[in-house]
Amino acid sequence: MLSIDFIDETNFVTEEETALIEQLLQFAAKEENIEEECELSITFVDDEAIREINREYRDKDSATDVISFALEEMGEGEIEIVGADMPRVLGDIIISVDTAKAQAEEYGHSTNREIGFLALHGFLHLLGYDHMTKEDEVVMFTKQRDILEKYGLSREQ
Repeated sequence: MLSIDFIDETNFVTEEETALIEQLLQFAAKEENIEEECELSITFVDDEAIREINREYRDKDSATDVISFALEEMGEGEIEIVGADMPRVLGDIIISVDTAKAQAEEYGHSTNREIGFLALHGFLHLLGYDHMTKEDEVVMFTKQRDILEKYGLSREQ
C-alpha cells in the first residue's frame, strides 16, 4: 500500500486529478507486486520551478514534464538505514502542470490523462526503471503502456 503526499504549489490540480493519480499508482504498485508500506511525494509545480530544479540537479536549463528523485538509489559513501516497522520511502516525483497541460493539448487527450501518465512515469523511475538505453526504454515504456491500458487510462482520455 502506498502512502502518497500530494503538494500542489500551483493551486491548479483538482481533487479529481489527485484521486486519479492515487488510484493509478495503487494499481501500479499491485502490478509491480509491491506489498509493503511505501511512501512517496508528488509535487505539482509550474514550468519556472521545474526549470530551476532541472538546471540545479540535471544541468539542463529548460522546463520538463516530470522529474523523479529515487531515495532508494545509494550514492557513493551513503549508508543504508534500515529500521524495523519503518515504511519504505521511494522518493519524490515533481510534475510541471504547465507542461502537462501543453502536452495534453498537443497529444489530443485530457490533462487528467497526461498528469496520470506523468505520475506513473515518475513512479516507475522510483522503482528503478529507466530509459537511458534502447533496451531499457523498451522495457519501461512497455510496462508503462501495459499498466495504463489495464487501468483503463488510454491516450484517448
